[in-house]
Amino acid sequence: MTASRPPGPAAPPPHLPRRLSAAAPGWTARADVVVVGSGIAGLTAALRAHAAGVGSVLVVTKDVLSAGSTQWAQGGIAAALGPGDTPHEHEVDTLVAGAGACDPEAVRALVTEGPAAVRELIALGAVFDQGTDGELSLTREGGHHRDRIAHAGGDATGAEIQRALVAAIEAAPEIEVVHHAHAVDLLLGEPDAEGRRPVAGLTLHVMGEGQRDGVGAVHARAVVLASGGLGQVFSQTTNPAVSTGDGLALALRAGAVVRDLEFVQFHPTVMYLGPDSRGQQPLISEAVRGEGAFLVDDAGERFMLGEHELADLAPRDVVAKAITRRMHATGRPHVWLDARHLGRAFWERRFPTILATCERHGVDPAVDLVPVAPACHYASGGIATDLWGRSSVPGLYATGEVACSGVHGANRLASNSLLEGLVFSRRIAEVLPGDLEGLPAVAPAGARDVPAGLADPDHRKDLQETMTAQVGVLRTADGLAAATAHLADLAAGGRDDVPAELAAWETTNLVTVAAALTAAATLRQETRGSHWRDDHPTRDDERWSGHVDVTLDDDGAVAVLFRPTPPSDAPASLAPDVPATSPSQPTPEIV
Repeated sequence: MTASRPPGPAAPPPHLPRRLSAAAPGWTARADVVVVGSGIAGLTAALRAHAAGVGSVLVVTKDVLSAGSTQWAQGGIAAALGPGDTPHEHEVDTLVAGAGACDPEAVRALVTEGPAAVRELIALGAVFDQGTDGELSLTREGGHHRDRIAHAGGDATGAEIQRALVAAIEAAPEIEVVHHAHAVDLLLGEPDAEGRRPVAGLTLHVMGEGQRDGVGAVHARAVVLASGGLGQVFSQTTNPAVSTGDGLALALRAGAVVRDLEFVQFHPTVMYLGPDSRGQQPLISEAVRGEGAFLVDDAGERFMLGEHELADLAPRDVVAKAITRRMHATGRPHVWLDARHLGRAFWERRFPTILATCERHGVDPAVDLVPVAPACHYASGGIATDLWGRSSVPGLYATGEVACSGVHGANRLASNSLLEGLVFSRRIAEVLPGDLEGLPAVAPAGARDVPAGLADPDHRKDLQETMTAQVGVLRTADGLAAATAHLADLAAGGRDDVPAELAAWETTNLVTVAAALTAAATLRQETRGSHWRDDHPTRDDERWSGHVDVTLDDDGAVAVLFRPTPPSDAPASLAPDVPATSPSQPTPEIV
């Protein structure tokens, strides 16, 4: 059973380019596997693939190795590492936060393999905070019923993990790294017997000097996308500037299925810098509330009391919605985080990075209330994969935030993202040697006749403001229809005379991802997890227990489909004929 676009204000679907306009490749290279992205997911995939005996591994990073989202992760990494904690308890908390949209098999893989993955990261050289007994210092965040968040440098966990992984990559000269390289499009071979076009590599634009400069082609037997999120689709986000949804967009253009993109998590406590602030905003980690901080409105009322059994530590969607309701009720653009009782010494020891950020913006959290409001933080959906990272395109894998592994469901549980990057990148590396035997190198096929033209970079701010207003925390049918129509205008306004360069490629990718996200949010007529439809304010398991899949048709039109969750006694695999637990199967069809 599938559901078509629901009734409502008519809005024609955007038509998007199936390839980006770019210069002909001026250089070529070869690799067995190309990893796109240099955060915890990408670097783990590269290191583990190399250790598993995969031949040549090439890592592509849009900036430098440390420029992605991982380094900004403050709270920590979740795993059942503490006394009395169990993977089962972690599994239950993850499923509850996911609001009925998780893949239980994926969650079980995450929580059971997670502790070993974290210990392996420590063995690699990552240094986590310890208590006086020499054991890991663990804390709690929203949605967790146990202290299971391992952290480093107080609130600099991501930076420490990134440091350790970059050091390991630099100690492995066999792994080649190309810096300042934008992944433009996947190269595809001729269709197979099932009509699927396998990966044959990708085109890159290297912003550097020397032999590999400008547009080039890397021929590869497999590509692992670990390119991060889509935060720059919105006006305010915790994501860095490089998070423009590039991996999602090029996967869509290559024919991949993107799943559950409507589930975009808005972090409830992002520092409010004023109505004109744009781009990356300072995150006030959930761990601050885990240590005893709480939310208040202008009148000083603790409005989370009575909202949820965990009050200020409720799952993020609950807190973000409560904050938004309170902002609407008071007419104020933010609420306040009260952490004054923690004291200066505690702030300096436990949250030195956040303390310095607050002070840089004129706020002393040991003395002042901190203004906070929700902002785009994390995409729980992404490229649909099986339990081993395989997408619907042969030879294309995805891991980390760009992927939809099934772990996060409708709302990512705090600090599960770093763990997902570790666990599922290890899983990809486990199956790659066997998969590559069935993925011989293929020659790229000729270019298809596809719509040309790139989006005008001058429209980027307009796009972000539209998405924030109509497809942000609060969504309605009218707002989504308005966003769809506006995105169709932006897509139709693509011009051949826009220079084929980074700003235009990024803006075109943002339009593509925004169109897919808006189509998914339009279809799902219920409120579930981080997807809040004000015109359908309740969760509806009878009609909407399942996944929303988005693809681009041959003309570049956005196609959206609802796939109900199969009966509980059916196989949990993404492909009915392929056991989800088998690492040696060919790339399955995503269903």
